[in-house]
Amino acid sequence: MHTVWKGAISFGLVHVPVKMFTATEDKDVHLRYIHKPCGTPIAYTRSCPHCEKAVEWEEISRGYEYEKGRFVLFENEELEAVKPENTRTIQILDFVALEEIDPMFYQKTYYLSPDQAGAGAYGLLLEAMRQSGRIGIAKVAIRSKSSLAAIRCVDNCICMETMFYPDEIRAISAVPNLPQNLQVNDRELNMAKLLIDQLSTPFEPEKYTDDYRAALLQAIERKVAGQGVDVVTAPAAERTNVIDLMAALQASLEAVKAPAGAIATDPGTAAGGGAAKKGARSKKAAPAAAAGGETGAPAAPKAGGSRARKPKETP
Repeated sequence: MHTVWKGAISFGLVHVPVKMFTATEDKDVHLRYIHKPCGTPIAYTRSCPHCEKAVEWEEISRGYEYEKGRFVLFENEELEAVKPENTRTIQILDFVALEEIDPMFYQKTYYLSPDQAGAGAYGLLLEAMRQSGRIGIAKVAIRSKSSLAAIRCVDNCICMETMFYPDEIRAISAVPNLPQNLQVNDRELNMAKLLIDQLSTPFEPEKYTDDYRAALLQAIERKVAGQGVDVVTAPAAERTNVIDLMAALQASLEAVKAPAGAIATDPGTAAGGGAAKKGARSKKAAPAAAAGGETGAPAAPKAGGSRARKPKETP
């Protein structure tokens, strides 16, 4: 099991180091929304409907809607400042009888195991609760949320059930259409009680199964085995980082192939001979010989409208 929390149980002056593990797991068959034409799972993005654009995490704050359309904002630092203290302590406040707690108070179950050198104190609390027939009512903070919790024994393990606070449970009086003045026929009541007696049996949780989940898994297996039109493969995601890297490498190779210090040469100065080629590669090279071979003679313009250079004056 994966450790989800580490801390200690505290009752009186006794300190019991423990590790916490989730006691239940979600086995629902989760279906995703798929784009039928291409088989790609639908992505949900953070977007602002007012600005009509995707929103980065850096632009997001937390807010509470105290009136319709009006929010009070909090930064992470402000939320950290009001976090409950002793976030690593399960502090037992009272011990009560288990049957006094209505099941609607319970949220989620966790297993607690001894941590480090806490086996002795762990065993002491476990046996004391078992023999007294009491369970502990505690306060605990998990992931910044403060909860009530019931600490009880299950076999040789201490379990913790997170609980709702009383003001989180809705009043039964708010439920509509509840019967007020009950009038039950005695004969029908006796028959109902007889039926209950006939259906009464010790609780055996292993005989109860999720029929919908089993049927859905069978349907999935049939579709996969048939490999029909309902079985699709999502296209591979584009690896943009690899494409950018290849483009950068290609540009680097092209840069290496180009001669170092190369400069553009005016088409009108091109002339035959190695001197002209050398002049195209270096600013310090000797000027190329004129096309006519005589010093000071203008070079003939090339076809295509290129302008000839102005001849230099001889001293």
